[in-house]
Amino acid sequence: MTTRGRFAAVCVMLATLTVALGACTGNKTGDSSSGQSTASAPAETSAAATTSTSETGTDSTQTETQSPVRDKITIAIPQDLDSIDPHIANAAGTREILFNVFEGLVKPDENGDLVPAIAEQYEISEDATTYTFTLREGVLFHDGTPVTAQDVVYSIERCADESDAATYVSAFSAIASVTAADDRTVEIVLNQPDSEFLAQLTTAVLPESHTDTERTAIGTGPYRLTGWTPQQNVTLTRFDDYWDTAHAAQIKDVVLKIDTDPNTVAMELESGAVDMFCRLTPDQMAQLEGNDKLDIYDGTMNLVVAVYLNNSHEPFRDVRVRQALSMAVNKQEIMDFMFEGKGEPLASSVYPAFAKYYDASLNDVYTNDTEAAKALLAEAGYPDGFTFSVTVPSNYDQYKDMSEILREQFAQIGVTMEIQLIEWNSWLSDVYTNRDYEATIVGVDASTLTAAALLARFSSDAGNNFVNFASADYDAAFAQAQAAIDDDEKTALYKDCARILTEEAASVYLMDMPSYTALNKAFTGYVYYPLYVQDFTKLRAAE
Repeated sequence: MTTRGRFAAVCVMLATLTVALGACTGNKTGDSSSGQSTASAPAETSAAATTSTSETGTDSTQTETQSPVRDKITIAIPQDLDSIDPHIANAAGTREILFNVFEGLVKPDENGDLVPAIAEQYEISEDATTYTFTLREGVLFHDGTPVTAQDVVYSIERCADESDAATYVSAFSAIASVTAADDRTVEIVLNQPDSEFLAQLTTAVLPESHTDTERTAIGTGPYRLTGWTPQQNVTLTRFDDYWDTAHAAQIKDVVLKIDTDPNTVAMELESGAVDMFCRLTPDQMAQLEGNDKLDIYDGTMNLVVAVYLNNSHEPFRDVRVRQALSMAVNKQEIMDFMFEGKGEPLASSVYPAFAKYYDASLNDVYTNDTEAAKALLAEAGYPDGFTFSVTVPSNYDQYKDMSEILREQFAQIGVTMEIQLIEWNSWLSDVYTNRDYEATIVGVDASTLTAAALLARFSSDAGNNFVNFASADYDAAFAQAQAAIDDDEKTALYKDCARILTEEAASVYLMDMPSYTALNKAFTGYVYYPLYVQDFTKLRAAE
């Protein structure tokens, strides 16, 4: 039976269970920026393009004839951008799109390697405290101005400014100084060794002169942001002066159609109204079964999906309660019911794509054991269970569906879980920023190719520690991992951090979900990354 055939069969049983785009969170503190009014185009764009966008996401005043279909692709996305400022954006769904607009000194490739971007080369001192970068010649911002070392200094200092919580990158607190030796040389000196710091320098470089970052986007990437109608669409247009001609965009316009209703996406794929959609639901897979106009690509979400518990809220202060909930969960049952058995069970905050730091043996720490879970609850003072609420973003069907299954599993140990649906922007402000919740179900991604990108948030003083996890053992292990220069020692310490999260049941870890992408056969080239990234330069017209 084909993949789509298997999904068709399972969907008869699933009925309304669906799975959609994974979510959330970056490595910054502070509130995220909500969608603004229609974005103006960068200064180098024509005057006509600076007017508001039409409902199709293209400029309504353009007079040029419509491009052939191979020059435009329409991609459905399930949520709007939370900001077009790359230093503020929190949502992974936003950052995966802005990956095409902005670049740092280095950037990740599809193999999980860091490759030079705005910098053509770099040197790291033996003690891992000094990073020196030589910038490429001829790299232009989207407004036509050349990138200078001072722009790099400005961008890093902006994210290192602790007084501005919106843009603050906690890893930049380690910077002692960042200076421009000349127009093409930048030196970053750290106040302590950090052999992983290079990965932080994927942080977007912006023009120092650009101040209206909430309404215009000026980067150096292969695409320019040329239109944004909040809650409707986003338009990216190929940047013809992109420095990396070998990896330039092949498709002129990428129109991102915001479609929060998963029930309409499959119909739009079938009709050709949209050409691509990532992270298909089982119901959508069933609906598309046998469609000869689409190719289905398969990969993984690269997310740590969990019931994230607010550790400062009773009764989750008690580790025995958290452990009991972990024992109550049957992860395989969830994967069987929702994904025909596919997915990777997780027991900590590291997913398998980070193979160097992933410890599969942690999955054996808490196996599904209802009686042991009840005993732990009784020991913690809850012999008759308790009631708590789980806050779930309403636009992510997979989390809603998981909450229904988990509610039944928790009921087996006498725990009542009440499901509270909330809009995405409210989730970002109430849960992620203000930590005003008891429990939530989402998937957390890694913003950089480092273990710290997954683990830093659980330090007790981390600004983005939205679960309020506090462990002296964890803080000590993480600090030692950060300070270690020897790679084997660092890796072992990060594994210790993951083990502590498991043993102390920081949250109820579930899985890394499977991912399926539908692409119109008029196009080809879709590639999965080990990070939450959509690389539109890989897409091209099929021969």
